[in-house]
Amino acid sequence: MVNTTETVSFAVDPDHRVSGLLLAPAQARAVYVIGHGAGAGMRQKFIEAAAHGLGERGIATLRYNFPYMEGGGKRVDPPALCHATTRAAVAEAARLMPKLPLVAGGKSFGGRMTSQAQALEPLPGARGLAFLGFPLHPPGKPSVARAEHLAEVKVPMLFLQGTNDEFAELELLETTVAKLGDHATLRLFEHADHSFHVPAKSGRKDAEVLNELLDALTQWIERRSDGS
Repeated sequence: MVNTTETVSFAVDPDHRVSGLLLAPAQARAVYVIGHGAGAGMRQKFIEAAAHGLGERGIATLRYNFPYMEGGGKRVDPPALCHATTRAAVAEAARLMPKLPLVAGGKSFGGRMTSQAQALEPLPGARGLAFLGFPLHPPGKPSVARAEHLAEVKVPMLFLQGTNDEFAELELLETTVAKLGDHATLRLFEHADHSFHVPAKSGRKDAEVLNELLDALTQWIERRSDGS
């Protein structure tokens, strides 16, 4: 399957405009809108590999930058601006690929900003949210405060998480997802960290983990596409 990547640009508000990358395979079955992590933009290696892997599986993706990353800054934008950016990205994906079922989410910070935006006001057309490593708490500071808003999210959610993720103590994460009920699903990847890297002693390679992750994500997105 041949993937084509198109650079796009869209307005967030009168003062901010950001870039995006649309990867659209022929006969795509759905589109996934991907927000990046706090320290890396839409071209980060893991997100790039995930987008191409999803394209090979028939899922289009729209990756995008938050304004601070677009401007080369290091300090993340205020939550309201991040939420507006996520909302604008979802709208842009729907405009570019209007006939495709849409799922939103992203890597770490990008996924959390998406869930916060959804909790405040549903993202138009989003059939679900998928998180590539949800940052439940800062490393070494176990807490569930960052997850409190998830109770207000009424669409299906998929948490793809490594068991060695220092941003999500496993027991806390499992308890958090369980409390969300039937519309939340947790898929764990043994020995993987927050970047889905696995140590050599695990007997596995990062590429294997990524393929398993993308297979699970694709199957989940397809179920959302079918309305289930």
